[in-house]
Amino acid sequence: MLLTTLVDLSRWQFALTAMYHWLFVPLTLGLGFLIAFMETRYVMTGDEFWKRTTKFWMKLFAVNFAMGVATGIILEFEFGTNWSNYSWFVGDIFGAPLAIEGIFAFFMESTFFAVMYFGWNKVSKKAHLVSTWLTAIGTNLSAIWILIANSWMQYPIGMEFNPDTARSEMTDFWQVVFSPVAINKFLHSVTNGYVLASIFVIAVSSWFLLRKREQTLARKSIRIASVFGIISLAVLIGTGDGSAYNVAKVQPMKLAAMEGLYDGSEKAPLVAVGILNPDKDIVGGEGADEDPYLFEISFPNMLSFLATRQADGFVPGINDIIKGGYEFTDREGNTYIEPSFAEKKAMGTAAVTALADYQTAKESGDTQAMAQAEAVLEQNFDYFGYHYVEEPEDLVPNVPLVFYAFHIMVALGMFFILLFILYIIFEWKNLIVKDKHKWLLWLGIISVPLVYICSQSGWIVAEVGRQPWTIQNLLPVNAAVSGVESGNVLTTLIIFAVLFTAMLCVEISIMLKQIKKGGE
Repeated sequence: MLLTTLVDLSRWQFALTAMYHWLFVPLTLGLGFLIAFMETRYVMTGDEFWKRTTKFWMKLFAVNFAMGVATGIILEFEFGTNWSNYSWFVGDIFGAPLAIEGIFAFFMESTFFAVMYFGWNKVSKKAHLVSTWLTAIGTNLSAIWILIANSWMQYPIGMEFNPDTARSEMTDFWQVVFSPVAINKFLHSVTNGYVLASIFVIAVSSWFLLRKREQTLARKSIRIASVFGIISLAVLIGTGDGSAYNVAKVQPMKLAAMEGLYDGSEKAPLVAVGILNPDKDIVGGEGADEDPYLFEISFPNMLSFLATRQADGFVPGINDIIKGGYEFTDREGNTYIEPSFAEKKAMGTAAVTALADYQTAKESGDTQAMAQAEAVLEQNFDYFGYHYVEEPEDLVPNVPLVFYAFHIMVALGMFFILLFILYIIFEWKNLIVKDKHKWLLWLGIISVPLVYICSQSGWIVAEVGRQPWTIQNLLPVNAAVSGVESGNVLTTLIIFAVLFTAMLCVEISIMLKQIKKGGE
């Protein structure tokens, strides 16, 4: 019970830090490029209006940038303090992209941020423009290395396990970097930031228009942000499709949770709108025979097509993944019969036992026994983490949370398409300044909390959906956690909750003051 409490508290603390960090990061990713576009117009035209506009948005960028850095530093320290077993197990692999991010990307963006923010009238126009572009690029380079590390946790490739050190070691750096999961996750995450920043700019500009202030700044900002936003959203939707396909191949349990799919089928429908049945349970449970939905509207065959690229492809549900016995094709195109949970657990136990036997044989100098144990370990290593999973239900993430987060994210994404189209049409036809269309301006302002909810929902799907794994199939959270006192974790959790909430309030307060001042 103590371990469960420790794991839960450690997960809560990391989730709290990560979600607060992700409140700041997306705006930084997108607003940096929007500022760069505006300053490019200034350098090309020499129009002082664009300099003034750039400096206005740059002030908001600076506040957000500082908060993102502060929360990000704390987040990285938590790997060592709360997840030391994880850090030991994957330090050779996970540390490399984080080191590159810290040494190269972070220092790059920080250096050029200083030139960008403080260098007005101190460096030439072109030098300042270059610093602005490099700041925007640097923030995105920071994101790519962090997302590569995250993607490896969800699809561990380019590595081998060293029984001498009991650690995973990188064997192919480029396979880790160019993993299809990593590429898709990077594009999906950064375009999410671009969409969020576009809506933020539209909302602030809409507030100016409602107050009949800074109308030229507001309208030209809306033009840039709405076009940038809808292009980014198109890429976001495309990479969302790629994400679903990757999840189906490497994390089928996550996909099943996203759709509330307990029993798989061919020609599986995609649930567009649904309410889950709270009494539904996995196979063997009291509510196993209950219908999974109280209400649903589905698109026939669509889930099969998204997951297999075939309208009649088989998509496994939660019960299928536990029972095994179905034909499955992985990301590399290998087709095999999926083992059951019991079989995977047996192979995981065989791998853990073989590792212990290897260490014993090594201490006694028995090279033959070492070779035999290493062969057994290698044969069963793909399911190493199942040794630490006690029951089949432990494999199932929080289905309601993942299901509703996924559908909220998709629904809001569809809404944002309409929002961008309306702003583009109304701005280009000069309708946006007419009093009878104030409803659109209010809709833009209301969209700010909605886009943050959408962004956070995406990370809930990605991270809660992969539970119980810190590293897919290799290391569950209960084996990754540090052996610290639960009380210590609870104390720091409370401190961080208060600290991060205060930081968020400070940021909102400063931003509101800057917005009210307008472009000075």
